[in-house]
Amino acid sequence: MKLEIAREALLPALQQVAGVVERRQTLPILANVLLDLKGDQLALTGTDLEVELIGFAVAEKGIGDGRVTVPARKMLEICKAFDDGSLLAIESQGEHLLLRSGRSRYRLATLPADDFPNVESTVGLVQFEMEAPRLRRLIDQTGFAMAQQDVRFYLNGMLFETGEGRLRTVATDGHRLAMCTLPVESLSSSRGEQVIVPRKGTLEIARLLKDEDTVQVTLGQHHIRVEGANFVVTSKLIDGKFPDYEKVIPRQGVADERELVGDRRQLREAFARTAILSNEKYRGVRLSIREDELTVQASNPEQEEAIEPVPVAYQGEALEIGFNVSYLIDVMSAVTADQVQFRFSSAESSVLIQPFEEADCQYVVMPMKL
Repeated sequence: MKLEIAREALLPALQQVAGVVERRQTLPILANVLLDLKGDQLALTGTDLEVELIGFAVAEKGIGDGRVTVPARKMLEICKAFDDGSLLAIESQGEHLLLRSGRSRYRLATLPADDFPNVESTVGLVQFEMEAPRLRRLIDQTGFAMAQQDVRFYLNGMLFETGEGRLRTVATDGHRLAMCTLPVESLSSSRGEQVIVPRKGTLEIARLLKDEDTVQVTLGQHHIRVEGANFVVTSKLIDGKFPDYEKVIPRQGVADERELVGDRRQLREAFARTAILSNEKYRGVRLSIREDELTVQASNPEQEEAIEPVPVAYQGEALEIGFNVSYLIDVMSAVTADQVQFRFSSAESSVLIQPFEEADCQYVVMPMKL
């Protein structure tokens, strides 16, 4: 393999792929990136056996096709250290890769490309095309509720559910739930499908959607694949059954339901300020709800106290409910609407939060005893 490539062409693809490569690997080859040259098209592949990412770069000149693996971090740091406008000459020489630019010369150890693990091809149950910003919005507005290292492994990821002309993402850690739904016209199947994408795969997909316009998504039995103009990312799925999330969402329109509407930014700022004096371990705050006013209160073992009144639209009986303030801040940060609506029936029941007069995103937060 031999090629000449501009630093500006190689560096973005290397940075993409290096995000998947773990620093500490049980298999040495997993610390490497696979370089695959065909003509002037260079494909760079990194994997940790759970997520595989392929980035693409165009060479100034492709002199000889071939495949080789080199240490991802070392290759990235060398390329970052060169100046803008540098032209890199790369050549595979036996068990080493020679990288030259001007009078600089580097020799990196390689491992056989045939030993690099390949993700099995994905047999698609459902395929669709979607605008990248819309898919990223789905992930961003639900991803915060994913569990981290929960023994219930199926919670350590995000549910992707298709059916009836829409895509829905759901995440929960058992204490709060986030759900967002958007219509998708290009679904290849009307049959409903559910897959659970691991936390790392979900975050990698979201990271790569920043600079894309449209992506092709394939949901398979064992993998999800997202293809953009400059990348292909494939993630294994979590083999498990996601909880019946619809049972968790409070029914609307019941006789004892109460409704509160407030300014999202005002609420977020009040929650953030009172959180400073909340108990560091439990993060609890008390919401005292009266006619057209919500008072957020927090205290801690040092006898410190915070009280924040917030004007809201509320008609009904006075009520006090305790919550983990971090959960409320997460919801207020995820929602983009100016106003949010709280629906609840009692101090012991979970609260349903959603953008006011919009139902595409819904959040459920369990109360806590204070």
